[in-house]
Amino acid sequence: MSNIRITKQFSFETGHALYGYDGKCKNVHGHSYKLDVTVIGEPISDTSHVKYGMVIDFSDLKKIVKEEIVEVFDHATVFNKNTPHVELAKELEDRGHNVLLVNYQPTSEMMVIDFAEKIKQRLPNNIKLHSLKLQETATSFAEWYASDNE
Repeated sequence: MSNIRITKQFSFETGHALYGYDGKCKNVHGHSYKLDVTVIGEPISDTSHVKYGMVIDFSDLKKIVKEEIVEVFDHATVFNKNTPHVELAKELEDRGHNVLLVNYQPTSEMMVIDFAEKIKQRLPNNIKLHSLKLQETATSFAEWYASDNE
């Protein structure tokens, strides 16, 4: 049987600020992110299996990514908790805002690394994460490939 790649696309709105950055992104702002999640595996060959012919049911992949990424990051503002932005985060939380504190600078590059780790932990053993593409704007994105990280 052949290995097949399956991709599911997601979108979410997230705000962030890059502490210590020397450009406009030091200010709190947001993006309409698009996330492509590609997994690889062999289609199920057991003809009696309810998911016969599938690598993974798209709805199963959707559940994983929604729970680990979309529901967490959508309409949240992300700050690096190891910077003075933690004070701004506290102020926003006190005013009822959804704030997410992470252990990294919330760039697309670092977010995609975080997403890869979270998704890999939830995939069935016979399915591997192949790649992620996190698009921040119409012309800017970060990509993570398993083959680059072995």
